[in-house]
Amino acid sequence: MSRAPKLSVGLPVYNGQAYLAESIEALLGQSYQDFELIISDNASTDDTADICHRYEKDDPRIRYFRQEHNIGGAPNHNFLVAQARGELFKWASHDDLYGRDLLKLCVDALEDFPQVILAHSWTALIDASGAITKAVRYGLATSSPSAPERFRSVLYEVGGDDDGGVIRMDVLRRAPLLASYYRSDRTLVAGIALYGPFYQVPDWLYFRRDHEERAERAFKTVQSWCANLDPRRADALRNPTLRLYAEYIWGYISAIHGAPLSPDDKRKCYGHLARWMTARMNGRPGRRKSAQPSADVSISSLTVDIPGQEGKSL
Repeated sequence: MSRAPKLSVGLPVYNGQAYLAESIEALLGQSYQDFELIISDNASTDDTADICHRYEKDDPRIRYFRQEHNIGGAPNHNFLVAQARGELFKWASHDDLYGRDLLKLCVDALEDFPQVILAHSWTALIDASGAITKAVRYGLATSSPSAPERFRSVLYEVGGDDDGGVIRMDVLRRAPLLASYYRSDRTLVAGIALYGPFYQVPDWLYFRRDHEERAERAFKTVQSWCANLDPRRADALRNPTLRLYAEYIWGYISAIHGAPLSPDDKRKCYGHLARWMTARMNGRPGRRKSAQPSADVSISSLTVDIPGQEGKSL
């Protein structure tokens, strides 16, 4: 076996032929090169496999796996973690784009700041054609040295794509991974935040594509959302909505219980969770926009350098 790379990038995909090649190009063209790209194809029925085989043949950094049947989005994401060989890990999306220096600056941050456990950048939204539609600064308090404050911020405040950040593997293997209950991506981020602060590269280097087939737009109900994460959730009698919500709350409780925190910090985290749950039960929004002053910025001010997009107007 070849030397293990510093970073493992895991790309889960299902029927991603429309945008997959662009995403792979943006990853392979990164200025940082010491990484492997692990692709897990969740039994796609379109041309995804052909696209992956073509790139795998040309670049030895790629390891391509194809699931025999659709195992669901959550197991497919977690499969990539199990296959990773690097000391750092990043999930990538088959439909998103990445600035040329995203991986380099995130890895640099983790090397420069040993206390930081996750690094990412600001996010800009792009449409189906790749045109930038919105750029938003990051406003969550995940850089706080206080674990309860980081947890509170993830719980209450809207914003951030931290589940796509570069994460220390030793933390990721200890924190809860994705599950198939509603919004397990949020309990994943909250659980990771209990282990240490995050760092946001102050630049727009992650370009999240907003299109009709994206999960948060394509799946309109809690039941359909969870069935996408695990097909076994499609049985509404065995997996009623109340159970899916209860597992969501239990995900936060389990994350706090298993985190390496002092008893006092755990009490504070449980307190934040109790107040958040009370607000939800009383009909008040459980999450809100960040109170940070930084907000939307003019997209005309962005300087964009995305591998594979040279000469293309974003």
